[in-house]
Amino acid sequence: MNKLNRNDACWCGSGLKYKKCHMDQDLYLEKLSHQVGYEIPRDIIKSSEDIEGIRKASALTREILDMVEEKICAGISTEEVNKWVHEYTVAKGAYPAPLGYHGYPKSTCVSLNDVVCHGIPNENTIIKDGDIVNVDVTCILDGYYGDSNRTFMIGSVSDKARDLVETAKECLRRGIEEVKPFNTLGDIGFVINEYATSKGYSVVYDFGGHGIGNEFHEDPFVPHIGERGEGMILLPGMTFTIEPMINEGVPEVEIWEDEWTAVTADGKLSAQWEHTILVTENGYEILT
Repeated sequence: MNKLNRNDACWCGSGLKYKKCHMDQDLYLEKLSHQVGYEIPRDIIKSSEDIEGIRKASALTREILDMVEEKICAGISTEEVNKWVHEYTVAKGAYPAPLGYHGYPKSTCVSLNDVVCHGIPNENTIIKDGDIVNVDVTCILDGYYGDSNRTFMIGSVSDKARDLVETAKECLRRGIEEVKPFNTLGDIGFVINEYATSKGYSVVYDFGGHGIGNEFHEDPFVPHIGERGEGMILLPGMTFTIEPMINEGVPEVEIWEDEWTAVTADGKLSAQWEHTILVTENGYEILT
């Protein structure tokens, strides 16, 4: 980090003096860097202002998913779900982050059954009784991002589908429980993979969680398979998603010609749950 005097202009370009802006945060990062043995990038640790913005965006994302949960049912198209999400997001003064992201054409991802993630909503895909449907929502509110998804069970789902969905949710819960200062990303991946495989399922390794807050996707990458004690050390002020994708069969995926839709390589079911997480001084806060 460049050393500044207290009365210099802050490096962030705010126009404020360093002592009135990022000085305290930089001193905190310097202290943590000494503890972990390497320099921590400034953008990994969020300021209190950033955290409050991410918290508000994440609360809206949760509100949008609550709305979807109340309305989703058999007989509607995935495009109708997309319309609900788009209209609700905009009405709240926010913007749907997926829309236009690297060319993605819709405001949410809706992934049915063997679609692992990034399913593109359309008028022709009709949700049916017995389907499992993942809806992934990310909103941008006042420049901050909140990201979450849930897998909904529609009507009378099979026992195997219900068990898969519940296992994916439990994998998320166990992963979150590993979030605390000076644990590692490997601790998160370890418990997720351990539980999923104990139930006879596999964990998708081509996709993972990610840092989030000031941008849609930031460092670090959060793998859902790992070894205890390995990977980046978790520090207070980090915000990232945990979003394990659990497959009934093999962990490999294939990508459709639309260059977005990822499906299981063997055509079997997949389920996913996601939250945006803040590392606190004593553990974690689920922001979504």
